Amino acid sequence: MSTALSQIPHSPHQNCLLAALPTDELEQLYPHLELVPMLVGETLGGPDHKLNHVYFPTTSVVSLLNFTEDGKSTKIAIIGNEGVIGMSLFMGWDTMSNIPVVQSAGYAYRLNENLLKQKFNHVMPMQHQMLRYTQALLTQIAQTAVCNQHHSVEQHLCRLLLLYLDRVPSNELTMTQEMIANMLGVRREGITEAAGKLQRKNIIHYSRGHIKVLDRPRLETEVCECYKVLKKEYDQLLSDLVTMRSILLRKKSSFGLSIYRENKRKEKLTNSLTI
Repeated sequence: MSTALSQIPHSPHQNCLLAALPTDELEQLYPHLELVPMLVGETLGGPDHKLNHVYFPTTSVVSLLNFTEDGKSTKIAIIGNEGVIGMSLFMGWDTMSNIPVVQSAGYAYRLNENLLKQKFNHVMPMQHQMLRYTQALLTQIAQTAVCNQHHSVEQHLCRLLLLYLDRVPSNELTMTQEMIANMLGVRREGITEAAGKLQRKNIIHYSRGHIKVLDRPRLETEVCECYKVLKKEYDQLLSDLVTMRSILLRKKSSFGLSIYRENKRKEKLTNSLTI
């Protein structure tokens, strides 16, 4: 874990799903949210690993990987501060069919499975947000399958870089060519060639597992339409979360005003009877 990351002030509000909860609901979760470091290469679950927690990333990025019997892997989704790892728990299952692996170091808030299930079943805002996020994640998985089948390695790399940039506070990424090849399910030589093309166009600078994006607008012109589909879906997700929170706040404010008026009415009635 880098010194810079460890010095960043931490708050559950850094995760979009937690930040969208009503203030009173989030405050009830505070004592149960455990801040944990997320180290590159760390696995958070899998088919043979019983889930005991869900993770809400704040400054880390996690890839969902599927593996073949001979050890080959393919990334099916990327999760950052917009989401949660361990959705199968609130769907009634305590394992994951894929393997979540930390790809970018940082932190996450961990929540016990029992409390998650309790909140999911009884707190409608959390249930709504989790299900809405599930829809966005399924869209990412489906679009990734389309992209892997029909687009070039260079376009895959552009999509991967942009998805990471959307989830980290910097234009610099730490990932080796081998790591990228494993995530995209392609040969390392293909990544070397694709990264070389982008570097010659002065879109990125690559050196020893370190990628710096020099020109994001040009990177967006090189990517396939799949990134735009995913960007639209996640922008809509974040918009929905903000809208949902605003509606809940207005309802609570209106409910509080109604209680205040009713109490005042009762107070006047009591005073008149006393007189």
